[in-house]
Amino acid sequence: MKKRIKTTEAIFPMPVLMIATYNDDDTVNVMNAAWGTMLERDEVILNLTESHKTVKNIRKRKAFTVSIANAKNVVAADYLGVVSGNNTPKKFENSGLTVTKSDNVDAPIINEFPICMECELLEGKSDWGIVGKVVNTLADEEVMNGDNVDISLVEAIAFDPYTHGYYKVNERVGNAFKDGLQLKK
Repeated sequence: MKKRIKTTEAIFPMPVLMIATYNDDDTVNVMNAAWGTMLERDEVILNLTESHKTVKNIRKRKAFTVSIANAKNVVAADYLGVVSGNNTPKKFENSGLTVTKSDNVDAPIINEFPICMECELLEGKSDWGIVGKVVNTLADEEVMNGDNVDISLVEAIAFDPYTHGYYKVNERVGNAFKDGLQLKK
């Protein structure tokens, strides 16, 4: 029997995405966002409010990067979610993370997170969030198995809205578009 619970944000896992932009003075701003996903094969959508410094930067620069947070950097990832760039000028500097300037978009790439999507803002695509066209995706060689990303090496983290915990996502339990075929009659 199911029991009624108080949370309404009950989808799990929620990805921990690190959204990186440049501020007006070219310093780095990064926020932790669990409200994001793929909209199309080459588009991401982020459900962010206009009050975020990151959103203001995206609208000005027309670009951002989305990195997949990992277990190794959970403390820095959480810090970037609990401190606002609107009132903490050295927010990114305090995280201890480092960046490289993207060659493809006007946004920084966070070196410590193993997967990064470089995105251009697509204006007018959605009334309820930031939509970006993925122009390039990068993966550290350390998380690759040949030409493919090995998720067990990424050690991506997911946000748990029930207890406000972070969980490592890294164990394969099946094969998409294949395992279910055994039930096909």
